[in-house]
Amino acid sequence: MIGLGRMGANMIERLTKGGHRVVVYDRDSAAVRRCSTTGDSRVVAASSLSELVENLTPGRSVWLMIPAGAVDETISSLTGLLKAGDTIIDGGNSNYKESIRRGQSLAARGLHFVDVGTSGGIWGLKEGYCLMIGGDKAAVDRLIPIFETLAPARDRGWARVGPSGAGHFVKMVHNGIEYGMMQAYAEGFALMHKKSEMQLDLAQISELWRHGSVVRSWLLDLTAQALSENRDLHGIVPQVGDSGEGRWMVGEAIDMNVAIPAITTALLQRIQSRDHEGFANKVLAVMRNKFGGHEMKTE
Repeated sequence: MIGLGRMGANMIERLTKGGHRVVVYDRDSAAVRRCSTTGDSRVVAASSLSELVENLTPGRSVWLMIPAGAVDETISSLTGLLKAGDTIIDGGNSNYKESIRRGQSLAARGLHFVDVGTSGGIWGLKEGYCLMIGGDKAAVDRLIPIFETLAPARDRGWARVGPSGAGHFVKMVHNGIEYGMMQAYAEGFALMHKKSEMQLDLAQISELWRHGSVVRSWLLDLTAQALSENRDLHGIVPQVGDSGEGRWMVGEAIDMNVAIPAITTALLQRIQSRDHEGFANKVLAVMRNKFGGHEMKTE
């Protein structure tokens, strides 16, 4: 395993609990120490990529959990160390077009490439990970014991969805849908919050919806938990980040002439939330004032 952020470390713990031996490496030596000092002899620390490869037997599988921008550099370093028949797995959030290219390039060298869209976040250690897998079927089949260990159960939560690139393509769509679902929940709770004369208890309502409602989901479960801890969300800055996959999906939809208005709007709302200056809204206020004499508030 290369990349020992929180998610990578949690995956290692789940793998070792499942009986797998894992060799770990990260550019951050402190992260390697944290991972290898747990007392579990199945975790082997490596101080370099070459040491990591040396500690694996032929038919090696090297799993990357690193930022998309570092994948090519890491693969380039690994290709000089691995042998024909070895496999590189990219479990991060890479662009699917890059995964197709990497799969083709590595195949020409006799290496396998498997892209795994991984969902589960910080809860994956406890609940298991949803794994959307792309790659040659034979290469994927050889990795089934790993997927069965990481998934919520041996027979569900993981699947080969197609050739190289398919895993990250499906994960891109998965994250886009997530944007739309989150936006719908956020707008609904915002409307109820605004209806102050009814004194609605949003924590109560979110908990109510978790049982029997057609809108129940894990996202709602997490929302209910957050609202029970902080009913009015005091101290929360109203800015929302994005990992980039929503942007890739919207671009892909435009290229393919597929309308995805809900997901596109959700993405734009996230971007707008980070506009501290709000210059566009200032322009709108000025225009209304100029053409209709409408009130314009000033600081």
